[in-house]
Amino acid sequence: MKTFLQTIGALNDETRLTLLRFIELNGAVCVCDIETAFGMIQSRISRHLKILKEAGFLRVERKGRWAYYSIRSPLDAFRQNVLKEISYLEIEVPLLKSTCAG
Repeated sequence: MKTFLQTIGALNDETRLTLLRFIELNGAVCVCDIETAFGMIQSRISRHLKILKEAGFLRVERKGRWAYYSIRSPLDAFRQNVLKEISYLEIEVPLLKSTCAG
């Protein structure tokens, strides 16, 4: 029950839904590229990413000083269905503008 509620709670934010769609469309994305695309400060982006990771949607891979986020694989059926439903929403997803030198 706790995991389910944590997952649902993570989805109760427009920025996090947009982040999920952005990462799903672009694959592994560096935090600095997410900052640039979303026009948000690193601490705010990191908070959203942490919530999505704890809810079981994301994985993080560190390469040197950079952290890259991607959709976790394998993903259980519930989270797969959530991502599918998010893809039907009319979400304006920002463009990826790679700024990391890594």
